[in-house]
Amino acid sequence: MTILQKRRAALGSLFFLAGLCFASWASRIPDVQSKFDLSESQLGTLLLGLPIGSLAALPLAGWAVHRFGSRIVIILGALGYMIFLPLIGFSSTLWILVPVVIVFGMIGNMMNISLNTQALAVEDMYGRSILGSFHGLWSLAGFSGAGIGAVMIYLDVLPRFHYLVISVIALLILMISYSFLVKEEKDQDRGGFVMKKPDALLLRIGGIAFLGMLSEGCMFDWSGVYFKKVVEIEAGLVALGYVSFMGAMASGRFLADRLTNKFGKLYILRLSGVLIFVGLLISVILPTPVYATVGFLLVGFGVAAIIPVSYSVAGRSKLYSPGIALAIVSTISFFGFLTGPPLIGFIADLLSLQASFILIAVAGLGITLLSSIRLEVFENEQN
Repeated sequence: MTILQKRRAALGSLFFLAGLCFASWASRIPDVQSKFDLSESQLGTLLLGLPIGSLAALPLAGWAVHRFGSRIVIILGALGYMIFLPLIGFSSTLWILVPVVIVFGMIGNMMNISLNTQALAVEDMYGRSILGSFHGLWSLAGFSGAGIGAVMIYLDVLPRFHYLVISVIALLILMISYSFLVKEEKDQDRGGFVMKKPDALLLRIGGIAFLGMLSEGCMFDWSGVYFKKVVEIEAGLVALGYVSFMGAMASGRFLADRLTNKFGKLYILRLSGVLIFVGLLISVILPTPVYATVGFLLVGFGVAAIIPVSYSVAGRSKLYSPGIALAIVSTISFFGFLTGPPLIGFIADLLSLQASFILIAVAGLGITLLSSIRLEVFENEQN
């Protein structure tokens, strides 16, 4: 392997590490609920700690990456995961667990910004789009983490020991990978911990990422409910919609780079929006197991490339350094991920669940529109 290939493999393994740690926590949430005897509403309040931590870390992450470089932040973030993941399992009271979960959420976003900033540096070395494959590895780690979690539950392993095993795996990955990370040259002319109005590029790509994350968040939270209440599928197959969406999104991220290099970033964003729109339209008009599954597959493929491509475009901002630019776009898109699912619930109560899913379809059209008008905003991405 060349040094560039080693850098890519090392960074990909760290994306996998981040996804594995997050999925491992998620796989044992029911055990956490049982341990502390939490009601659904109490568990929901606890789970708010992750987005609160993530949101709090966004400006800090951009500043830290700009000030110290993504390499240092990745190493510290990975070490943080290894410490705070087991701490979740060892927490004996809610007074300890809540702040630990909040810090865990902060670490997640520190890793998100620093890993993607590092990925942009490696992408520049390659001279072609490769960001999608890194996000694909994160998604693959999600499946792996869920699988390991299922085995640990079957073997009746306590979450604390499960998390310790994951931390050891994470430590091994970090020890093998960290020396291949890129040390970026600092650019003092862009970024810094200051607030300036985002340029037209970041506003536009932030809007696209917002709609993409709104769609993704809604599919994460409402796929199972849709298949249960609208498709009315048998109980054992309720998860089919979620699995088809997740599988298509994960595999689509590995295909995204090749398609982006062939057709261009804006073309892929337009196609992504169309796939979301068509997929949801099929699912709403023909809510049968076969057609709804096909529709959810299309939505998964549609969502797959939006964030990787958006980050790749944002990282070329002339106003901000990559770390700050990614933090700005992540902040905008994060609100889509937060507001989308409850908005779906509100519309479902007011009208119907099918009507609420039309909202996500419209979001897909919005992505296509925003990547098709006033192309001068995108400068070199007009192919």
